[in-house]
Amino acid sequence: MASKRSFKAIPFLVPLLILISIFVLYPIAATIYYSLYDPRSSSLSLNNYVTVLTSTNPLYALISRSVSTTPPWGALLHNILWVTIHVPVVTLLGMAIAYILKFYVRGSTLIKAMLFTGIVIPPAIGGLIVRFIFDAQIGLVPKAFSLLGIEPLSRTWTSYPETALLALILGSIWIWLGFSVTVFSAALETIPRSHVEAAKLFGASDWQIFYRVIAPQLKPAAVIVVVMTALWDMKIFDIVYASTQGGPGGSSTVLALVMYDYFSRALDYYRAAAVAVILTLAVIPVIFIAIRRMEK
Repeated sequence: MASKRSFKAIPFLVPLLILISIFVLYPIAATIYYSLYDPRSSSLSLNNYVTVLTSTNPLYALISRSVSTTPPWGALLHNILWVTIHVPVVTLLGMAIAYILKFYVRGSTLIKAMLFTGIVIPPAIGGLIVRFIFDAQIGLVPKAFSLLGIEPLSRTWTSYPETALLALILGSIWIWLGFSVTVFSAALETIPRSHVEAAKLFGASDWQIFYRVIAPQLKPAAVIVVVMTALWDMKIFDIVYASTQGGPGGSSTVLALVMYDYFSRALDYYRAAAVAVILTLAVIPVIFIAIRRMEK
């Protein structure tokens, strides 16, 4: 009976398989093929990967040939640095804000709506806002450091290689923080209030309640925030393009922007495909970890 039902379902699956083949499987295969194709020798090789990984042009470089104390360090390293800073800050800060709004602030709905603004605005607009925030003339951050007398940080951050990437990372914290707060707020609503009240009866402090009662029950939400944030960081493009276009001197370029530059500016589709494959390989471990965590 089950086999007959499966056989009857085949005609309905055929259109879906055709669409998947055209719009998913074929583009993947074509991208891998073009990334290996060398138009100069009309053969398949790893030359495109070697070129994009060792290019000395800071606009296109994925990994700089020499380790420097100042940017640019290469698009791939910039993405890794973005994930290293952005993921833990957004996760911990979002958890803390959601907890404070839940248990210590009345009428927190308006605050949550304000925090969520960064997610609902278009990323390109968010990139422009980040650029204005760190502008020396009208930006809040340089003005604040100017009042404190810290002159090196009172200039336009996005105009200098030493601070351009950091400005974008800090700006992305504001943009993505609303997502983290929303996820943790939803998770906190599922925790029975009796757990907190029981801990108080046993004399637990606020910190002990958070660390031993609340935080362990927020682990599934933390996994979602970490994975989604890491994926967002690895494929970040709009904010960088709208704010700095990878400059100055390639100090804020990222993988997706390098792929765009090869494809749209240099019209080098083969190296663009190589960057796309590298970007996909960088994202796959994050997806694999997410699946394993969700299965547990």
